[in-house]
Amino acid sequence: MVVKKLTIDGSKGHGFTPDATDFKIISLLRKDGRMAYRTIASELDITEATVRTRVKRLEESNTIKVVAVTDIEAAGFDMLLAIGVELEGRAASEVGHDLAKLDEVYSVSVVIGSHDIEILALAKNQAHMNQLLTQLAAVKGVRKLLPSLAVDVLKNQPNWVPFNND
Repeated sequence: MVVKKLTIDGSKGHGFTPDATDFKIISLLRKDGRMAYRTIASELDITEATVRTRVKRLEESNTIKVVAVTDIEAAGFDMLLAIGVELEGRAASEVGHDLAKLDEVYSVSVVIGSHDIEILALAKNQAHMNQLLTQLAAVKGVRKLLPSLAVDVLKNQPNWVPFNND
């Protein structure tokens, strides 16, 4: 399950702010995105109809989106790369959108620090990594790539959002 970014007060600018019950539902769906509404209702001592209504509201407000998360190793990707990108002559947002078009790239962020953009990407092997880095370097506006290869992933939790209401 993916939980969308919330503002500091928990709202998304849609006039909807999740309450404690909503956060409890989100917490249960984080553990099992396919959990039956009946099970959630029983766990929280509320009705199944209440769960259904609240989940629908959470989805419609773009607060949550229930999706399948792929195990990257099971999908054949043995290399995880964090790549800093230094830019020249082009806006970071423009370059970032172009970098995001590559299938192997699963996260692109404009950052402040030693580089302009941070990419998270996957490669199947060393040859694939070389091909990917060559493609990234060829994007207009990329001046320098600063790749790092993960040698041991200690935590990869794609559904993590720091709710204090869990």
